[in-house]
Amino acid sequence: MLSEAVHSVVDTGNQGLLLYGLKRSQKPADDQHPFGYGMELYFWTFVVAILIFGLGAGIAFYEGFSRLYNPKPVTNPIVNYIVLSVAFCFEMGAWWIAVKEFATEKGTKGLLEAVRSSKNPTIFTVLFEDTAAMIGLLVAFLGILLCDIYHNPIFDGIASLLIGVILSLTAGLLAYESKGLLIGESAAGTIVNEIGRVINAQEGVLSVNELLTMHMGPQDVLLNLSIDFTGDLTSDEVEAIISELECEIKERFPEVKRVFIEAQSRAGHNFDKGSSKIVT
Repeated sequence: MLSEAVHSVVDTGNQGLLLYGLKRSQKPADDQHPFGYGMELYFWTFVVAILIFGLGAGIAFYEGFSRLYNPKPVTNPIVNYIVLSVAFCFEMGAWWIAVKEFATEKGTKGLLEAVRSSKNPTIFTVLFEDTAAMIGLLVAFLGILLCDIYHNPIFDGIASLLIGVILSLTAGLLAYESKGLLIGESAAGTIVNEIGRVINAQEGVLSVNELLTMHMGPQDVLLNLSIDFTGDLTSDEVEAIISELECEIKERFPEVKRVFIEAQSRAGHNFDKGSSKIVT
């Protein structure tokens, strides 16, 4: 019960941190952060993973081992059953909302594929937290029930250890996904390929030397392009094409907030970049 109580307190604090991260990520760009504050959301998601592991799992493991070495009988099991049942109903409601939001985002993708490709950590963080909370409540209920049936308090410690394992796995998965977003992940492959097709279809474009994207936030993509234009264009015509491409890309892909286009021959690009990725 104490392990689940700490877990609930940590979850409540984590929701506050995610809300704070959402608010901070919406700050407009300034001189010190010219690309905005979108990645703050990824940072606070990583902090949430640390708290789940450090506080939630840490205290659960401590209580579990304490109960194994110094078992104490469970008192007032009926009260515990009532508290856990009510908590489960609340968690079920929150979990169902998170499931619906996640289902909308993932579309036809599988669960793991959707998590790996998602650039919005708040949705899958809440989903994982609520899922872990529901499983933890069931484990706590079962542990107390076994203590009550067999009059053996060792089940209390085992249940607490299992809650610690659940929280550790949840924290590890969240930390892993948050790390990728903090380091910088590209836009979805479908978006990158479609942008490439838009550019190659533009009159005056000979080829795309390099197309690089990076998520600065869930709906904030930075796009860098190196384009080889045909040799018969004047500098004014190249500038006009670049402006037209930027407008078209931003209109078709609203998540692309910044576009930087470099006009460079393929040979010059290959010489400067060496083994850089070539997009054709």
